[in-house]
Amino acid sequence: MSQHSLQGRTDDEVLWFQRRGFLQAAAAWSAIGGYAAAQAQSRSNIVELHGDALLNGARLRPEQTIQTGDEIVTGPQSNLVFVVGNASFQVRQNSRLSVERGSTLNAVSLLRLLSGAVASVWGRGGNRNIVTPTMTIGIRGTGVYTEILAKEDNRNYFCNCYGTVDLNAGSDRATSTAEYHESFYGETAPRDGRMLTPADAINHTDEEMEHLARLIGQRTAWQISGKKGTKGGAGYKRY
Repeated sequence: MSQHSLQGRTDDEVLWFQRRGFLQAAAAWSAIGGYAAAQAQSRSNIVELHGDALLNGARLRPEQTIQTGDEIVTGPQSNLVFVVGNASFQVRQNSRLSVERGSTLNAVSLLRLLSGAVASVWGRGGNRNIVTPTMTIGIRGTGVYTEILAKEDNRNYFCNCYGTVDLNAGSDRATSTAEYHESFYGETAPRDGRMLTPADAINHTDEEMEHLARLIGQRTAWQISGKKGTKGGAGYKRY
């Protein structure tokens, strides 16, 4: 998805991984040994903070640590990349989300997105969920992109970039197993009687997911297989 489709997002937002500041920060993150080493050395788990953001209502500083139970709000033209346990997150500008505690302080059980957008990669683990105003997504080990489309009456968008997820929207349920970008809308009102509908892949790139996977010592499905598939909702399964 290098040739990405943008709907209400800018090139800068999806090309954040090309900035020299991020590349230097990612190299430093890898050099110290990732999240476990950062915790042991009492270092921040923020890989990059570009622009302004709030942590629990106060201005977020790059040296701080984001913990489960925290609420994050990003400002205009900002970008935030951080890691908690075996999950990595890239938060777009003008977003509001919270990360809730799992079995330990260093495990995210639930990502609640209230506005904006976030790309995330999750290592294998126990039950974890992403919750938006219209969808609940049960995730396993996977890479995903989630956005609330404010200009489309807050229609919710979700892409299973790779892995397996269980989706619920109203009375609709689906299981998505993908190796290359299977996308959905969680509708705010039924469309042809359905609250969960297929979508095209928008507003995120392969390279973003690859960089997020690298931060937790992983590779995407297409990096492992050496081939890319067809983007979109062709594999949509409803039951």
